[in-house]
Amino acid sequence: MRKVWVLSFGILTALVCSCLGCAGLLAGKYGSMVPDGKASAAFESFQLSAGVNYYVSGSDDYPNAMLGLNREYTLDSTLWKRIEPTPARFRDLVLQMQARAWQIGQRHYGFAVVDDQGRQIGIWYSFLAARTPVVMKEDRHVEIYTPDIDTYIKYEVSDR
Repeated sequence: MRKVWVLSFGILTALVCSCLGCAGLLAGKYGSMVPDGKASAAFESFQLSAGVNYYVSGSDDYPNAMLGLNREYTLDSTLWKRIEPTPARFRDLVLQMQARAWQIGQRHYGFAVVDDQGRQIGIWYSFLAARTPVVMKEDRHVEIYTPDIDTYIKYEVSDR
């Protein structure tokens, strides 16, 4: 009987801790990525925006995602590569991403990156499935995770 009580108490404790952990996550300051035609148009017409820092994730030739973050915000991540694109380099990156996506039957979309108050703080370009969490921190710092490293590979059809 004592074993059953100890086991029940252990399960109850784990359940309570899980609920508290989830409540902590829900209480956090999270932004989001919202489908946005203007963001799609900006990337697909190769328009660089003033006041925006640009970053890529993944391959230098065909990134898994591109992020344009308002310069008023600081990106807290060492996984993103900051780029200073020229109009020609920006065009090449977008076209190479599109060509790679076409090879595997996918396409990229533009998204508005918004903070926890619903204000737009940047733009994003990737597959639908490559979007990641946006975590708002103190003093206009933001953490945006990179997409999985196998973003393109997992869509390839194998000959097995």
